[in-house]
Amino acid sequence: MTNLQFRRNRRLRSSKTLRAMVQETVLRTEDLIYPLFVVDGENIKNPVVSMPGVFQFSLDQLGAEIDEVVSLGIPSVILFGVPSDKDAVGSGAYHDEGIVQQATRFVKERHPELIVIADTCLCEYTDHGHCGVVEGEKVLNDPSLELLARTAVSQAKAGADIIAPSNMMDGFVAAIRQGLDEAGFIDTPIMSYAVKYASAYYGPFRDAADSTPQFGDRKTYQMDPANRMEALREAESDVEEGADFLIVKPALSYLDIMRDVKNSVLLPVVAYNVSGEYAMVKAAAINGWVEEKKIVLETLTSMKRAGADLIMTYHAKDVARWLEEN
Repeated sequence: MTNLQFRRNRRLRSSKTLRAMVQETVLRTEDLIYPLFVVDGENIKNPVVSMPGVFQFSLDQLGAEIDEVVSLGIPSVILFGVPSDKDAVGSGAYHDEGIVQQATRFVKERHPELIVIADTCLCEYTDHGHCGVVEGEKVLNDPSLELLARTAVSQAKAGADIIAPSNMMDGFVAAIRQGLDEAGFIDTPIMSYAVKYASAYYGPFRDAADSTPQFGDRKTYQMDPANRMEALREAESDVEEGADFLIVKPALSYLDIMRDVKNSVLLPVVAYNVSGEYAMVKAAAINGWVEEKKIVLETLTSMKRAGADLIMTYHAKDVARWLEEN
């Protein structure tokens, strides 16, 4: 064995301190965005059964949750509205007294320093559950753009710091950017759901947001999970149209796509650790099959390693506590 030659890579793993010194990817509380579901009504804190630890909140129950988020050092929340009334054109999305608009004002008055991201879509507000205007069973692209722009402007007027359109209509970033600029919100950034796949991982979210399509599916506007180059085309389109952040959704099964996007654009990339990914971990942890803390931190670190600058995750509060402990 005296002439055996090889590299001794283990030298840099010999102690905890040395491993920390050479660690390439760091997960921080500042990277986290916490999703919240806000509903019409009073005295409501409904557990989302398929997402243990996640709740729907009425405004009068939202304060304690927001206080906890701030106390943990989480810098941002994204608000999803669950209205009591729906119609064919999702008018509650762009009403100045819509549930997201009310929640935005509430949060900004209570904690002005907390960054509020408004999810900008129609699916929670339409009686058919699709993300745009429907004719027969066809989702119309261009007529939907005007409504999305109106929604974004209404949310910005309410005080949203960032607009996050998630509908996947062609031209949605351009329409929203124009709408915001014409309304005087030239400094309001757009966090585009640029690369959003038609995924089975969204199931629990649709329970939380009451947004399941009443006919068909969303495959005519969300992307085919088998496609890779399409993601780059979608990302490039949104950059050209004026996006300030690009979201990749889902995250865990699309880490290759996240790296592709990160390598191809100069904008911040956001991973959405979606409801199905969260639910699988929670179910396994509740049954004692995995160590929740370790698997969550490893999973989110993999998203950072793949190129994510920020991570939307339902694990955010737990992760903030675990990082503080570490």
